[in-house]
Amino acid sequence: MVTSIYFMEIIVLLLLLSVMAYTLSKSFNIPIIVFLLLEGIIAGPEVLNMLDPAVFGNGLTVIVSLSVAIIVFDGGLHIDLRHIRTVQQSVLRLISVGVLVTFILTTFVTHMLLSVPLELAALFGALISATGPTVITPMVKQVRPNHKISKVLELEGVLNDAGSVILAALIFEWIVSQLSGFEVLSFILFRIFIGVVFGISSGFLLSRFLSMESLITDQTTRIVTITMVLATFVIAEIFGNESGIMAVAIFGIYVGSSNVPNKSVIKEFKADIVIILLSFIFLILASMLRFEDIVNIGFKGFAIVILLMFFIRPLAVFISTLKSKLTLKDKLFISFIGPRGIVPASIATYFTIKLNNMGIIGGEFLVGLVFLAVIISVVTTGFLSKRVAKFLGVIPMEILVVGGGEVGKILAERFEKRGENVVVVDPSEENCQKLMKSDIRVVHGDAEDINVLKEAGIDHAKYVVATTDKDNTNLLICQIAKTKFNFDKDQIVARVNNIENLHAFWDLEIRAMSPAMTTALVLDNMVGRPHMFSMCEVGEGADIIEAHISNPKVVGKAISELKLPESSLLLMVRRGNESFIANGNVVLEYDDIVTVIGEGDSAQKVADLFER
Repeated sequence: MVTSIYFMEIIVLLLLLSVMAYTLSKSFNIPIIVFLLLEGIIAGPEVLNMLDPAVFGNGLTVIVSLSVAIIVFDGGLHIDLRHIRTVQQSVLRLISVGVLVTFILTTFVTHMLLSVPLELAALFGALISATGPTVITPMVKQVRPNHKISKVLELEGVLNDAGSVILAALIFEWIVSQLSGFEVLSFILFRIFIGVVFGISSGFLLSRFLSMESLITDQTTRIVTITMVLATFVIAEIFGNESGIMAVAIFGIYVGSSNVPNKSVIKEFKADIVIILLSFIFLILASMLRFEDIVNIGFKGFAIVILLMFFIRPLAVFISTLKSKLTLKDKLFISFIGPRGIVPASIATYFTIKLNNMGIIGGEFLVGLVFLAVIISVVTTGFLSKRVAKFLGVIPMEILVVGGGEVGKILAERFEKRGENVVVVDPSEENCQKLMKSDIRVVHGDAEDINVLKEAGIDHAKYVVATTDKDNTNLLICQIAKTKFNFDKDQIVARVNNIENLHAFWDLEIRAMSPAMTTALVLDNMVGRPHMFSMCEVGEGADIIEAHISNPKVVGKAISELKLPESSLLLMVRRGNESFIANGNVVLEYDDIVTVIGEGDSAQKVADLFER
């Protein structure tokens, strides 16, 4: 008989394994999910037999379902639809065309290679056709690719998880009930309708409730939010079986895209819960893996997973993003990041139990193949995602701009144009709206509040640029960056509005410039020296870039030997502590830093040539 103390022992074990996985993840800079999977398999019945999910009985399905609801809501909470104009078409095609392509090809390959019944192959194809936020979100946070890729991956993960569940439920009903054509259509549309209606309704109700400031505290916000998430999932499931995940996904996106009071409290609270739930579920589900099921599938099962990762996923991505603004490198990285998560593993387990109760064979095959796909895809992308991102060059600098006025807006747009990850903090709602229309990431709040800076990602930023029209504010932001977040003097840049305050910044070793003084200097040199500052007349069409020499094809060559665009010019070469004018006789060496000026995209083309 299983005693209550035994359940407590399991919980303690799960917590210890979670802490160990988190520590290893930080030490080796590899997503935590990789270690959770490995620990779950080792602790499970197949190896050490310390963790047996069978003791949970039917309660396991309840635990997994409610945990997935919270995790999916958290994934939606970090998506702001106001920031995805440039990628919304790509995402919509990925969760429709992409899922359909993946489903059809996976079903065909599984049916042909393993000679299993078509309906069982289709059920596997439906379950595995989606990436999941449970895996994608931690990987994106750890790798930190450019914002465009992050938006696509996170939104795709949240929405296609819900779509995959509905599709899998449809195939399951087809197997057990033999649905007709009209019933198939009504099945899909009804569940989508239920998910959207309950998701939006819950978001609206939570927003209205949190607006009653006199009744709301941080604690109340947490309790009400978690209650509404679970209630939304349960009620949606009651009205339309398998529509709960879509409901909480829409609920999360609604809150994430709205100016809901205490949103930061909700996010902070959810982050802690999600880490615990994510750890528990992956450990428990990994412990359910049976080596016998994997062996029975054989080498052909591995072949299916490899085809899914390196042929079907890239094909689905490239078809879905055919006319998008994503670059080739963006598409290649998105193609590589396609791990399967908790949802297919948990739903496969749930369907297997139902199939076995109905006397329909094939459930063990389904679980084995799904777990094989989850483990291989998660471990592969977990180990290699950062390396692939660095190889493709999709990890830009993180730049935090404080002040969303005219200067901050122009600066942020220039950073975005050159491919950097930029976030702007501003207390003005009007400024935030203008920035969002330009697809600039914005955090609405007072940058003098450390929590606001953390929300904007100062912990990961490489540079902090203070551009407000108040020198006291700019000076305080720079001091906070230096003392609280350990930025050095080369990582902080400030705008000084009053020339008399320049020395206050310089005395604190803060790099600062005065727009008034700089303008006067430029105008002074333009009078009588009309060609010296002719680049100023180019306006927004000019660009100045620093490039590191790393391309073997240009190393050892003189500048005069290089075929550079006519609209570009090399200004300076920095080698170690020395700097010199970039004349035609200068021979380039590894790790030289070259300053390039050019019109249009010519400066970037030169930089790409040097850094290949």
